[in-house]
Amino acid sequence: MTTERQADWLAVLEEAGALIRGHFRLSSGLHSPAYVQCARLTEDPKRARRAGAALAAALAERLGVAPDSVLAPAMGGLLIGHEVAAALGVPFRFTERDAGGAMALRRGFALAAGERVAVVEDVVTTGRSTRETIELAEAAGARVVGVGALLDRGGGGEGASPFAAPFVALARLDLPTWRPEECPRCAAGEPVEKPGSRPDAPP
Repeated sequence: MTTERQADWLAVLEEAGALIRGHFRLSSGLHSPAYVQCARLTEDPKRARRAGAALAAALAERLGVAPDSVLAPAMGGLLIGHEVAAALGVPFRFTERDAGGAMALRRGFALAAGERVAVVEDVVTTGRSTRETIELAEAAGARVVGVGALLDRGGGGEGASPFAAPFVALARLDLPTWRPEECPRCAAGEPVEKPGSRPDAPP
């Protein structure tokens, strides 16, 4: 993505109220002075469609060919993954956690051997959910050919991929994160909020 295009999408996130300042515990368990709630971006269907089309175009440009399908981890990747698949004209599936907390394909979803899959997320920070989804797809015999996200929160350096497959994001935002025991806001006694959809990380 060019610097100009990334700046445009950061502005869209700001305008949507998706970038929130405070003291947050992320899904990874890390603490941060800001949180990006992409649901605020995708709550407007027109904006979600626009973002999905832009990310689909970026993936197709990077990969040189459209994937056979899009796979997204629930919950964060659901809306943007569906919009990317719609823009590419390919099937959309999602993973979700089973009773043991492991990513699984449920609801009758299946991947074919050799199927070219693009994994799509809303935000990549540590990349944990994305990697689990990639591993699940590969275990099913599919080929993960690319990874896309609305926002790279530090999952990979500029122009780099934190995954084995090529990675593209509409925007990149470097925000500090701390382990709870090293968090200066915790040390100052500031209460911490837990946004997002994954409750399994310890406080």
